[in-house]
Amino acid sequence: MISVNDVSLQYGQRKLFSHVNIAFSPGNCYGLIGANGSGKSTFLKILSGEIDSSTGEVSVSSDKRVSVLKQDQFAFDAYTALTTVIIGHKRLYDILTEKDALYAKEDFSEQDGIHASELEAQFSELDGWNAESDAAKLLSDLGLAEEFHETQMKHLEAGEKVRVLLAQALFGNPDILLLDEPTNHLDVETCLWLEEFLCNFENTAIVVSHDRHFLDKVCTHIADIDFGKIQLYSGNYSFWLESSQLALKQRSESNKKTEEKRKELQSFIARFSANASKSRQATSRKKTLEKLTLEDIKPSSRKYPYLNFEQAREAGNDILLIEHLSKSVNSEVMFKDLSIRVEKGDKIAFVGTHDLAKTMLFQVLMGEIPADSGSFRWGASVSRAYYPKDNTAYFNTELNIVDWLRQYSENREENFVRSFLGRMLFSGEESLKPVKVLSGGEKVRCMLARMMLAQSNVLILDEPTNHLDLESITALNRGLEKYRGTLLFSSQDHQLVHTVANRIIEFTPKGYVDRAGTTFDEYLENENIKQLRHRLYS
Repeated sequence: MISVNDVSLQYGQRKLFSHVNIAFSPGNCYGLIGANGSGKSTFLKILSGEIDSSTGEVSVSSDKRVSVLKQDQFAFDAYTALTTVIIGHKRLYDILTEKDALYAKEDFSEQDGIHASELEAQFSELDGWNAESDAAKLLSDLGLAEEFHETQMKHLEAGEKVRVLLAQALFGNPDILLLDEPTNHLDVETCLWLEEFLCNFENTAIVVSHDRHFLDKVCTHIADIDFGKIQLYSGNYSFWLESSQLALKQRSESNKKTEEKRKELQSFIARFSANASKSRQATSRKKTLEKLTLEDIKPSSRKYPYLNFEQAREAGNDILLIEHLSKSVNSEVMFKDLSIRVEKGDKIAFVGTHDLAKTMLFQVLMGEIPADSGSFRWGASVSRAYYPKDNTAYFNTELNIVDWLRQYSENREENFVRSFLGRMLFSGEESLKPVKVLSGGEKVRCMLARMMLAQSNVLILDEPTNHLDLESITALNRGLEKYRGTLLFSSQDHQLVHTVANRIIEFTPKGYVDRAGTTFDEYLENENIKQLRHRLYS
């Protein structure tokens, strides 16, 4: 168990949270959520001891080991991938290095022999003889090929380093596991493996993630940073989201009888209990949900943007025809002989491990870069709006937010432009900030407002959830579900892909898979597609 006792954190006049009292128990996985800037990552650093709180203390039993997902990809450049993983268990690694140093001595004494014997006993007690094989299995399970296990970290790509650091955090069955955005840069298969690992993890796990599907699958509890407090709730993210909205609705219905509210809550809990995950987490969730009372759920202060993509005019039946399209960069194939007919109403998710391939396809289709061979043709009635993964060039200006958005609007009246900004949570003086100082998430919201103004019948979005908080991702998800036009997009957000896409196109090292009329989860679970994907990746 890890206990937080009267913990507060304040920077100058700004209080992130105050008087936090929480006990995190074994057998549970806690999702730490909060608006951007609320202090999620900072709270994890307080739990790990990396930084001190302003008041209070964090208590961990002396015999319990805390493991943290490190964020510095360059900290272990001098070590091999395998050694980096083992370093995650500090006591084991210290014993190993001290033992090796003793045996390397030329003047090995009797006293050294006694000490070496003591170290061997401790090493064995920590299952040290299986350390290398366990570390190697973790690396392989996380998608790092065996040929790279003895490679120095400085020679690995960024995505490979992420996998090594995640393996380091998971290594050696830690008592308390702290993971900050563990699914970043992971492919679908690795995310699914991590979900299964955490569902079967018997100790305490606390995770920060913007992936709603991941939080739903692994979390037994949600720790919500809101109103300067951290409140603990039973259930996963979706349960927290809907229960907070139910609480807000019930609070506004002041004349509604308490008994009616209670029945509404009981019905809500019964529905979520019945739909609990099939994993080991299900039993724990069901028990905790059934104990909830009306007083346990509280409304959230979160604000959600409003995204509604309309079409100025509906497209005809001819949308896009791609024939034998190919593109390579420095002899590396992005895609080859791609032939696709995009039908009216298609919502196509482009997936696969090679992110650059998807980005370059969108750039080719938008005329930003040429293809090496092949052709594509847009329908005559098609109007397009594009969200690029890198939006830096759009904000290299001295304009404020209102004037920036005004340049993309046919209606230049300030009230009209401000109404769109208000939907994206920019109001009052906030709308007059220079766009060059905006955060990543604020820039994304500006770009989405620009797309709403375009009223196009085809949307192309390349990783639009990057930099967004959970509230904005949820709002975008709803907006794209309601959109009646044609959509081409890529996203690392599992739930967005699953709920929005009606067609999946996956780029693989040996070609592509195209499946219409299927959700993302159906695509991943279909046995025939599994076999085809295995052949294309092996």
